[in-house]
Amino acid sequence: MGSKKKIHSFQKISIVGPCTLKLKELFGKVAKYAFGFFLMYALCNISHFLLKPYSQPRITSDTVIGLLIGNIGFIRNQVTDSASKTLNFIVDFGMICYMFVLGIEMNPYILFKEPTKDAKVAYGGMLSTFILACAITPFMHFTEGFKVDFTLSLSTVLSSTASPVLTRLITSLKIGKSDIGQLVIAAGMHADFVTTLLLSIGYVFCPVESGNKVVETSKRVRRSIEMGSALVIQTLFAAYVSPFFMNWVNNENPEGKPIKGTFLPREGRVSKWVVGKINYLLTTIFYPIFFFWMGYEAVFKDFQPGQFGTWGRLFVVIAIATIGKVTGTVISGKLLGFNWPESVALGLLLTTKGHFHIYLAIAAKTAGKTSTSTSTVMVIAIFFTVVHAPSVVAQIIKRARKRVPTHRMSLQLLDPSSELRILLCLNGAQNVCTTINFIEISRGTADPGILVYVTDMIELTDEIAATLVKEEGVDTMTVTHTGVKEMRDQVTTAVQAYVGESGEGITLRRLLALSTFNGLPQDICILAEDSMVAIIILPFHKVQREDGTLDNGHSGFRYVNRKVLKSAPCSVGILVDRGLGLIEKLRRTYDHSVSVAVIFIGGKDDREALAYAGRVARHSGVKLTVIRFLVDASSEAATRPGNYTVSSSEKEEEMKLDDECFASFYERHVSCGQVAYMEKHLANSAETYTTLRALDGQYSLIIVGRGERVNSVLTFGMNDWQQCPELGPIGDVLSGSDFSAITSVLIIQENSLKGQLDGLDDDFSIM
Repeated sequence: MGSKKKIHSFQKISIVGPCTLKLKELFGKVAKYAFGFFLMYALCNISHFLLKPYSQPRITSDTVIGLLIGNIGFIRNQVTDSASKTLNFIVDFGMICYMFVLGIEMNPYILFKEPTKDAKVAYGGMLSTFILACAITPFMHFTEGFKVDFTLSLSTVLSSTASPVLTRLITSLKIGKSDIGQLVIAAGMHADFVTTLLLSIGYVFCPVESGNKVVETSKRVRRSIEMGSALVIQTLFAAYVSPFFMNWVNNENPEGKPIKGTFLPREGRVSKWVVGKINYLLTTIFYPIFFFWMGYEAVFKDFQPGQFGTWGRLFVVIAIATIGKVTGTVISGKLLGFNWPESVALGLLLTTKGHFHIYLAIAAKTAGKTSTSTSTVMVIAIFFTVVHAPSVVAQIIKRARKRVPTHRMSLQLLDPSSELRILLCLNGAQNVCTTINFIEISRGTADPGILVYVTDMIELTDEIAATLVKEEGVDTMTVTHTGVKEMRDQVTTAVQAYVGESGEGITLRRLLALSTFNGLPQDICILAEDSMVAIIILPFHKVQREDGTLDNGHSGFRYVNRKVLKSAPCSVGILVDRGLGLIEKLRRTYDHSVSVAVIFIGGKDDREALAYAGRVARHSGVKLTVIRFLVDASSEAATRPGNYTVSSSEKEEEMKLDDECFASFYERHVSCGQVAYMEKHLANSAETYTTLRALDGQYSLIIVGRGERVNSVLTFGMNDWQQCPELGPIGDVLSGSDFSAITSVLIIQENSLKGQLDGLDDDFSIM
């Protein structure tokens, strides 16, 4: 019995081998680190969700969580030396992927082109920041003793911009389509590319030795030569050899087919696919690890908050990055004609730093170039270059919204018993006769009458600017330039003579829009809003030659027209003059000496054109014909579904408004015989074009709606070959060089204030 018990007790003993212990230890570590990763991932997402109402980018919440979690003592104790090395390897590899994607999205050939507007803004901010940093940082003891390589590197980093962070921020805040949004994105990418290139070249000539080792000069030179040679060979290979293979792979992967190869041309489906995949991996896997690594390396207990130098270095770094960028962008903005508030906003947004800058700050400490305190200071400073960006964007939107009128002004909304207010612009004395005849056909009846603001549009040149004289006691300037005064006097004399002779019911006001072409659109819109006009009339940028054809036009006035169309507080008309000013002595006779037509297809612009035509119909000397284009019900196009961007419900609503508007016009003007009416039943845009060409020479003036966004089968596809998109599909055909030499065209656009930013369009213009 005793022996049996003894044997039984031996059977309960289990022997655990060394492999089992190793596996348990390994699985324990994997479980621990996996739990840590998911905890970090969850906390980053929760904090980002909490900060979302404040429009903060993800890097803000990630930085806060990384600094907090990385400095908790219990968590720091779980990270062994081997785990720390592994963490460093992961971060290094992740940053390689980050920079790889950044490099794909950049175009190196911009360095060999003439600097664009965004490049000038980027260079201005970079240069001023670099100079300021080089002048101040050597005295702030970021390193032990003065080190040229560190000073130049830090100055370059402070001059740079994190374009990925800035682009996501601008896009998420809905200003990416605006002129300032597009400018700041382009300038940020330019600054990021140039500074990264300089840092890379600098690393070749001044390689960083881990642990701050002292290396002989000969070895440093040899290493620089080796790295430089390798860089040149790689660059030449990427520029001249790899494109052949890249383009082949790209051609083998057209849209709609599964990707069967991966290589990286800058353009193409494969490149976009790789960029998307890597960015997804960076966001979901790498960034939580990266920010924990940042917090682990930026040790708060070594921050030395009790020393004045710590806070001094922090505020100096923030001040250099901010003041330098703002100063540079304000100077470049002044040269480019920007308003100073927008220039300041550009500078503040271009201070944005990101992941690469955080990596460099920690890497400088790891390499022994700076202390942990200085490295932590840089990380905190980077945080403050990002956190203010949503407030800056909010101010941009606020300023842009102030320019949006608080009241809608259009001809359709105008009470028939109210006087018509028109801002009639001209760019020289050559427009005087056209101006007079336009006023005449638009005047309507003496009661309520018409108020016309005849406005000279003059480009502000250096010669004219030198003649400006400030009047005492008022915030106005007087132009003493001889040419300008003579031109304005000539216009004023001619128009006043007309009003004095036959101007019953006409009230005349004279205005002046004097600015650079960049500023003229804003001045015109401000004049229109202050004057509460219903419509702005602009001259077409092309002028008729003696042979009847139109010249190539003035690019500056075309820019003005396009900007006013985007930003006007009221309706806008562009007048293509082909002889309207040659009609002499247009008076209120009943001979119907002037033939005018209005074309109606549908849409808000056509309804606005019809409303203006109702004013013209009251002139006894005008024979008005309204031509309605309708879809031929028997054609295939009438039943075939179209490739339209609006829903069927929206289309039905527009058609209902069209029918109501046209029925009202017909009852008031056509049924009584005041206006002639004809219909054209057409099947497609080709028949529309043929019908328009048949009108050649039949009318002195044709009135059309711009109708750019009208989804009609009768204009479908006409946008594809427009020469002047600002005129719309119908206006572009009628104003073409091969159309009539005696038919003027008035293209009308109704104002639109509906946008996605509380009354502000996404593509608003503020520069």
